[in-house]
Amino acid sequence: MLEPIKDNWRILLIVAVVIGASVALFAPGFGPEPAPGETANEARSGITNLQYGLDLAGGTRIRAPLSGHTATDVAFGGDNPATVARAVADELPNTSARNVGAVADERAVEVTDPAVTEAEFRAAMDASGYEYGNVRSGVTQETRDETMNVIEGKINEAGLSGGSVQQVQSITGEYFILVEVPGEGRQDVVDLLEERGTVRIDIAYADGNETGVDEGVLVQENFDEIGTASQSDQGTGAYVPVTVRNTGESGQSPATAFQDAVVERGFPGAYETRTDRCEYVNGSLTGERNPCLLLVVNDEVVNSFGMDSGLADGMAAGSWAETGQFRLTTGEFSEAQTISLNLRAGALPAELDVSGEGTSSSISASQGENFRTYSLVIGILSVLAVAGMVFLRYREPRVALPMIVTALTEVYALLGFAALLGYPLELAVIAGFIAVVGTGVDDLVIIADQVMSEGDVNSRKVFDSRFRQAFWVIGAAAATTIIAMSPLMVLSLGDLSGFAIFTILGVLIGVLITRPAYGDILRRLLTVR
Repeated sequence: MLEPIKDNWRILLIVAVVIGASVALFAPGFGPEPAPGETANEARSGITNLQYGLDLAGGTRIRAPLSGHTATDVAFGGDNPATVARAVADELPNTSARNVGAVADERAVEVTDPAVTEAEFRAAMDASGYEYGNVRSGVTQETRDETMNVIEGKINEAGLSGGSVQQVQSITGEYFILVEVPGEGRQDVVDLLEERGTVRIDIAYADGNETGVDEGVLVQENFDEIGTASQSDQGTGAYVPVTVRNTGESGQSPATAFQDAVVERGFPGAYETRTDRCEYVNGSLTGERNPCLLLVVNDEVVNSFGMDSGLADGMAAGSWAETGQFRLTTGEFSEAQTISLNLRAGALPAELDVSGEGTSSSISASQGENFRTYSLVIGILSVLAVAGMVFLRYREPRVALPMIVTALTEVYALLGFAALLGYPLELAVIAGFIAVVGTGVDDLVIIADQVMSEGDVNSRKVFDSRFRQAFWVIGAAAATTIIAMSPLMVLSLGDLSGFAIFTILGVLIGVLITRPAYGDILRRLLTVR
């Protein structure tokens, strides 16, 4: 029993790979994540778990830079980033402080207001007194990362299955945000990116035995600055620093109005110790029934906060409104990140320049369906062409049939990996499949020619010797292919990355699984001792 398994384990391995690929392709549990309100079967593309990219499903691809200017190699002089950003913002009178940021790790100051020219930004930097190296177009890496998080949140919230966002860099060093959304038209995607949600901060307070709510004590326009999520200096909590405007066009400033509302609803005195908590559950205050600040996004309460006793006392004394700065604290850093994004009302931290340097393309669903059909036809024709040439070359079914079946097994295994990884199939990926068929059959021909180089081979010992010689050749060829394709896989070259990934994956499957299995099949068919 053990002897046949030992002699044929490579064949058994390729059978296991085929079974695994079948499970990944057809089992419901391996399909794409269903969108809200969508069943698992509805999320699948036909009877398989394969996902299709824009080329094969239709949709929109937008590649655009983020508008802004960044001063590099800034000498902060010991000042914290918020102080630096405010000093520069004060020199740009027509620009909100929210559009100016400083990143200590990158030693950079940026302005994301598209109306600010490079000359104006340079003048503001000079006037602020901070030395800097140069000013370039674009924004900081922190802003690009934050932008991608916001866009991902928008895509997920809209239930757009298969949508993706990534950062790409041109040969000249410019950074672009690449957004791909299958099944959606260009204008719908642009509207989604530019859409602003409604965000406000309410106050929940005890009103007898009931819970009262003061709605809109702070709204989006009241904020001068919204910081990024930061880990607390002590403990495991996190916070989001914000600044409320302390100036108003007429009457009371938003900071003063908020301060008065906080005092009126009893925050001073309610949060005197670290154990005092805000407990707001299902629309009602619970526990000690302390007042709470409610973060409301699109009319839904997404978080509730208490207040530091020092901050509450400062509001009671009337001094807080002079700066308008406070922190929204959370128990987890991930919550703080979510709050930071929510406070921006879904707006991007910098504007995507979709009409300037940006490029976009849109493919209709009917075109995508046609491309899928053409890809299938081309795949079948390539297999038939290869099969025909193999039969003409050998005229021996014992050699040719296993060769064709092995080549098709590689493609089937690649499809299984694509379904398992949820990797969307594009035309470039299909080209990678065809390249795998070509290189795979080349290697199988090398094996067949080598083992049959001196006529029929009956001895397994002779067969194994010739097979090892052939395998060294195809192993070296595989290594060359992997080395040549690796730069395409890691560089931000769009569809070429998918082509390289699946070509390399196909080569690895061939060298490690299918080529050895083909050798075992030939040995069983061609040798008798």
